[in-house]
Amino acid sequence: MLSDVRTQPLQSGRGPLSPGSRAGIGAALGLLALVSAVELADGRPVHYLALMASAPLLAAALASWRVVLGLGVLATGIGAAFAIAEETTSVVTAASVAGIALAAAIATAVAAVSQRQSERIAELSRLASVAQQAVLRPLGPQVGTLAVAARYISSTATAEIGGDLYEVMDTPYGVRMIIGDVRGKGLDAVRLASIVLGSYRHVAYERADLRAVVTDLDRAVARNVGDEDFVTAALVEERGGTLTIVNCGHPPPLLLRRGAVIPLEPAAPAPPLGFMPVVRPRVERLEPGDRLLLFTDGLGEARRDGEFFPTADRAWRLLGHGTVADGLASLETALVEWVHGRLDDDIALVLMEYTGPSSGVTAAVPSWEVGAAES
Repeated sequence: MLSDVRTQPLQSGRGPLSPGSRAGIGAALGLLALVSAVELADGRPVHYLALMASAPLLAAALASWRVVLGLGVLATGIGAAFAIAEETTSVVTAASVAGIALAAAIATAVAAVSQRQSERIAELSRLASVAQQAVLRPLGPQVGTLAVAARYISSTATAEIGGDLYEVMDTPYGVRMIIGDVRGKGLDAVRLASIVLGSYRHVAYERADLRAVVTDLDRAVARNVGDEDFVTAALVEERGGTLTIVNCGHPPPLLLRRGAVIPLEPAAPAPPLGFMPVVRPRVERLEPGDRLLLFTDGLGEARRDGEFFPTADRAWRLLGHGTVADGLASLETALVEWVHGRLDDDIALVLMEYTGPSSGVTAAVPSWEVGAAES
């Protein structure tokens, strides 16, 4: 599920006018009316006609080129009418009308170039968003014994999308989840996110040990990034009510239990994927009704007036009610309200609830002990 709070580009002039176009038209028409009224009140000869050249230039900053062209023609026509109304058209008046026409032509050209750039950016952003949606498959509502929901909140700071990623799968080794964040933005970040997810979707079914999964993902990242690129990630496995977490430089998940919010800090710090992390699993025993929030660092960085969003303090009130999808919707609403609709980074959110052991489940053995148990 994707939720976009991105600012919108200027519209092309076809169909309903955008708020920017309406504002540009209003300001330009107001200026034309004001100059016309002053000229009529002042009488002949004209003194302020050249000011009408400002109207199309003002509209060019906000409106489409068609709107600017129309306002330029109107301003030139009004100027010509004042010139014709003079008994003898002076050189100054003729120059003023010519200046209005020239300003209208320049403003139309500027608006056309700006509109083409805006449309190109919008198209690139749309294509990147489509690519991202293809990478991030819909989750839930039930995976194994877990109720699952996911949400992606796009930033408003840039037209580029981020490389946040997530996946949840029911494997022979239990329900496995990953959440990660690629350094950087744009199509390169989406490409690396797709590589990580493609590798994870394969090795999660093949490797019994989460540490082996991390090793395989680290190799995949190292083969496809530069020296300064990396991917933070947290990998989670639920098997028979036992939760196993390994963390590669990622914000720790939050466990919500009976009104308390518990950060599941890693057993030992480890660097991100791409830097050969050596991870130590953290194991927790789940209780029916427990909820786990996985998130990317955009949530921790969301702030207004220098004050960060109080995720831990508000997590239970926002996430502990209704379905997991309801909880994420509440969190997004509170977050967007907190930052006044402007986020500096994309945010990926995954919320899961443990609904209790299913019938016929075997005794819980964390993935990192499977080899020992089988021997």
